[in-house]
Amino acid sequence: MARTLDVYLHHHLAGHLTQDDDGEMFFAYAASWLDSPQAMLLSQSLPLRKDRFARKECAGFFGGILPEAGQRDIVARNLGISAKNDFAMLEQIGGECAGAVTFMPAGEPLPEREDRYRDLSSQELVEKLKTLPRHPLLAGEQGVRLSLAGAQDKIAVKISGDTISIPLGGALSTHILKPAGPHFAGLVFNELLCLDLARASGLSAAKAETRNIEGLDFLLVERYDRALIDSGGSRHYERLHQEDFCQALGIVSERKYEAEGGPSLKQCFDLLRGVSSAPVIDLQRLLDAVIFNYLIGNNDAHGKNFSIVYNAPTGSADAARFSPLYDLVCTVHYPELSKKMAMKIGGEYRADHVLPGHFEILAEEAGLAKRLVRRRVPELATSVMEGLKNIETSHPAAADVAKTIEQRSREALNRFAA
Repeated sequence: MARTLDVYLHHHLAGHLTQDDDGEMFFAYAASWLDSPQAMLLSQSLPLRKDRFARKECAGFFGGILPEAGQRDIVARNLGISAKNDFAMLEQIGGECAGAVTFMPAGEPLPEREDRYRDLSSQELVEKLKTLPRHPLLAGEQGVRLSLAGAQDKIAVKISGDTISIPLGGALSTHILKPAGPHFAGLVFNELLCLDLARASGLSAAKAETRNIEGLDFLLVERYDRALIDSGGSRHYERLHQEDFCQALGIVSERKYEAEGGPSLKQCFDLLRGVSSAPVIDLQRLLDAVIFNYLIGNNDAHGKNFSIVYNAPTGSADAARFSPLYDLVCTVHYPELSKKMAMKIGGEYRADHVLPGHFEILAEEAGLAKRLVRRRVPELATSVMEGLKNIETSHPAAADVAKTIEQRSREALNRFAA
């Protein structure tokens, strides 16, 4: 029997996601949405139209909302569904997702209240941190419908001072909580350093902090797709719609790496040039993101680690902007991780083989001035080295990562001075 989910964008019914008797999934915009003056597309890969979208057209966006790899397998086992069934997983955990999309059973209205939370005691938080690898996204807990893309352990939470709460139903979260894991020592301090360093270097990046409870470290990253709004003397959070570059290009998460059919840097620049409401600024920000990832040794900067944010409160209704940076990690700090970059720079996958000429090739591909691109690498390397002087690196992992980044930046300066 066919099943349908109503797809809401903010508080508006935007369309219907259906799974037919053969298990095939398709999406169609609601007629009322297409007729509405407020109508906007869910994704660049799903333009507004009356005809429905087949699975191969819509799986990139809808599947891209869900967890990946081992996380997805464990969530599926805990829920008693198939790991390959995007529809069933969205039905179970599609309440609080990235951006402003919410999934509800057909005909069931959105919850009237969006302020339902369960505060975690210190003991409960410790238990969540310890069991999260076996219980990703808290899937299956009563009232919890959270979905986050990616393969890392994480949950969406609301932070109010020292209180950490789990959103229930359709309530929105304010932060992403990432616990320290056993496989990559000091990962939370590595990511915190890289995020802080990006901002210290003049780049826009998500704000984060580390906390510790009973010897367990975890990272709290402020969500850039949530905005605190002042309205009539009261303050409240609102969702901002967003999608990553893989979703915007209709590429499924399993192919997020360029070598596997994922986005290239040329595709990323072309996408942003065509979508951004401030392309000159955003193309420069994307270039800086590419250079910064090269300098810090983040070889895992794939298409799902760049995003577009829509209708931000400070912009017009159809504003589309390059998101702040997130998921910044010095992956070269871990020798067991790949030395191959997720996306080639000027035809080269190995960062240690990248020369000024490769950035000139990138400039051609991206439609940017070669002189600008070549000059920007040493400029940003200098900013990174200056930024490192002003960042706290008391944790041993952060100190080691800082030394690696300083060395890489110095090598880039020497290489581009030749």
